Amino acid sequence: MGKKSKGNRIQVILECTEHKETGQPGTSRYITQKNRKNTTARMELKKYNPILKRMTLHREIK
Repeated sequence: MGKKSKGNRIQVILECTEHKETGQPGTSRYITQKNRKNTTARMELKKYNPILKRMTLHREIK
């Protein structure tokens, strides 16, 4: 009756690394999925930060 797990795919949160250094209020976070088996290391992607209005490096947290 419960939801079955979809194997190795897990949900991860990406947070902006440059935004913390500026000291501005708010955060830029994205939610995505990754395959735990193929990508064991933490993800790093360039994503758009609407507060800084440019593409910045976002890293997986937690």
